[in-house]
Amino acid sequence: MKTLKIFAVAMMLLTAGTPAIADNNGNGKEQEEEQYKEIDNFDFLYDNEAYDEDFEFSEIDSVLDEAFSHLGARYRRGQSGPNAFDCSGFTSYVFKNMGIDLNRSSRAQYTQGEAVKKDEVRTGDLVFFTGSNARGAIGHVGIVVDVDPISGSFNFIHASTKGVKVSNSNERYYSRRYVGARRVME
Repeated sequence: MKTLKIFAVAMMLLTAGTPAIADNNGNGKEQEEEQYKEIDNFDFLYDNEAYDEDFEFSEIDSVLDEAFSHLGARYRRGQSGPNAFDCSGFTSYVFKNMGIDLNRSSRAQYTQGEAVKKDEVRTGDLVFFTGSNARGAIGHVGIVVDVDPISGSFNFIHASTKGVKVSNSNERYYSRRYVGARRVME
């Protein structure tokens, strides 16, 4: 969440001067001063008393940090890191480094944690797909990176045959093979 706050502040600072620069009607100075008065107050970022940086957010952030630290690592069947992975080796390695033990195969990982409906998937959940045969058994697993609340699609990091990368659930290959999701972190 701290990263989100920093990003929001950076975006406001980057866009703060845009309207004043584009204004050529002579009132630019007054509008610029007015605009800066509004922007200088960043209290709204920190005034939510209900906001509490609980363990869940830091645990999910740690999982994603660990996962992204292996972005680009090679795919090797039967490998579970740290320099090469297959899909379930990747997920089990990432979660093991966070103190969460996952079974070694994607099929066995699909039995762990709590089942999650596709429209309730959230960051940190495991997502499962069939293998190359779209009608076959579970053959692939990844970790949800983010969810688009409008379309319901999600990005996930996984060890594909092209190495550790991020893909989207709407990509044709994955949208046809989606099986389900499991939540192993509470």
